[in-house]
Amino acid sequence: MTAGIYHSLTERKRQGKKSFAVLIDPDKVNDSNMDQLLRLAVEANVDYFLVGGSLVISNYLDECVQLIKRNCQIPVILFPGSPNQVSKYADALLYLSLISGRNPELLIGQHVISAPVVKQSGLEIMSTGYIVVDGGAPTTVSYISNATPIPSDKNEIAMCTAMAGEMLGMKLIYMDSGSGAKRPITESMIQKVSQVIDVPLIVGGGIVEPEKAYLNCKAGADVIVVGNAIEKDDSLIKEMASAVHSVPKLV
Repeated sequence: MTAGIYHSLTERKRQGKKSFAVLIDPDKVNDSNMDQLLRLAVEANVDYFLVGGSLVISNYLDECVQLIKRNCQIPVILFPGSPNQVSKYADALLYLSLISGRNPELLIGQHVISAPVVKQSGLEIMSTGYIVVDGGAPTTVSYISNATPIPSDKNEIAMCTAMAGEMLGMKLIYMDSGSGAKRPITESMIQKVSQVIDVPLIVGGGIVEPEKAYLNCKAGADVIVVGNAIEKDDSLIKEMASAVHSVPKLV
């Protein structure tokens, strides 16, 4: 599919509009706390929901997505940590290839296994070059992926990895320092990467303050993703969204 969510992402990038996405881990929410989360997200004009996690051991994925769809118009994008994290009730799916690592299973292996289910889901599929950057602490994604993150001070490696991903046909580049990272991705790395690619750049991991979200957007991020910080304090949604949306458009 060429329209839909990807069209909105590229159009917002073309217009210089920054987007804010709230990451929801189905293992960490339930019907009761989702009600408040959705209300705050609507009030804050959140642009997208990302739903998924590195493990997802509960059976709440479908129910979580359906609950969101019933209660608001915010698009739902799946952020799968494994091939079984597919819900036909979502709007789109990030088809992640871990291009920063050298684990063949996460470059193409699991995609071969999941392809029939993903194809039949009817979801809008967005091929995504996933780049994990060292956040200063072991994270679930680094452990599960069995892949070494890019060192946080190696901008040139991140640049070349992102360029390779785009030239291989990836529609999005997603840079992530992982849930609960001690340090988020630096603005200098974001700036360097954004300067060498034309596709939308998503940045997440370790963003716990609105100021950091704002600075990441100024550096070149098109979409800011926050999950862990909001799990601890959902009142941050409004401040984060406001910071992202306040970034002036480039003339």
